[in-house]
Amino acid sequence: MEKIRKLQSVAEFNAERGQRVLHPLVSVLDQSRSTPVKTGRWLSELYIVFLKEARCAPLTYGRRHYDYDEGTMLFIAPGQVFGLEEDENERIQPTGWALAFHPDLIRGTALSQHIRDYSFFGYDVTEALHLSEPERELVLECFRKTAKELAFPIDKHSKRLIASNIELMLNYCLRFYDRQFITRDHVHKDALVRFESLLADYFATDQPQTQGLPTVGYCAEQLHLSPNYFGDLVRKETGRSAQDYIQTKVIELAKERMFDPGKSISEIAYEMGFRYPQHFTRLFRQRVGQSPNEYRRTAGRLVNEPPVA
Repeated sequence: MEKIRKLQSVAEFNAERGQRVLHPLVSVLDQSRSTPVKTGRWLSELYIVFLKEARCAPLTYGRRHYDYDEGTMLFIAPGQVFGLEEDENERIQPTGWALAFHPDLIRGTALSQHIRDYSFFGYDVTEALHLSEPERELVLECFRKTAKELAFPIDKHSKRLIASNIELMLNYCLRFYDRQFITRDHVHKDALVRFESLLADYFATDQPQTQGLPTVGYCAEQLHLSPNYFGDLVRKETGRSAQDYIQTKVIELAKERMFDPGKSISEIAYEMGFRYPQHFTRLFRQRVGQSPNEYRRTAGRLVNEPPVA
């Protein structure tokens, strides 16, 4: 079985690349100065940001692959597994720049309060950030500014200034990811079409009765996207969360089934994947403003009323 090594500190990250440590909790490396890195997989306890300047060994995040090439950025969060795929015991020359920092670096800073907002740290590995040349220059300047700060002796201002520089870089990346959503609009719309088809197929079978309501995680997995990236994609295209989108679909399908007088509300609830009919009733009332029985009576009257002459 493949061994996964733990990456617990900035010192270990630098040692792997043959570069000295300037600060125990953060490092910025020009990888052209690094020694070749042994291939393998690591469980990281650090936040890591790579800016690639040339294609090298395939890089994995979890069990999937980044689609990176020159001018792309890769983001790794604590608790994630990543690795370089080549022949076992091979060594690969890293390229570009790398930022690695321990979560302790940002504790008590403004960045710690919204680090989770940078959802690209949890994105599917096929969604590296692709940079234009002007964007790349902005990001490079952030790397360099952080590196310059690390060159100063550590004092009471160091933590705040370093965290601020990292936050500035991440905010730029957030803007650039938004741009990527826009410029890859056709890809995202295709994913939404597949999402809609996935839901339609799911409810056309007995899966709801056996597996329950489809979750955001399930849908993302079926579409080969991470939950974070999938959630962002749906919100960008529809203005709604993925959970809201699924619930809307559930209510629409339930309304159709209410026109079958042979089915009770409880039967419809079970068919839709609810374990308890009262949960279905609660969601229906929240969404429609009526209970399922009230809706059935109202809809039945409207259908059966003759048209106005």
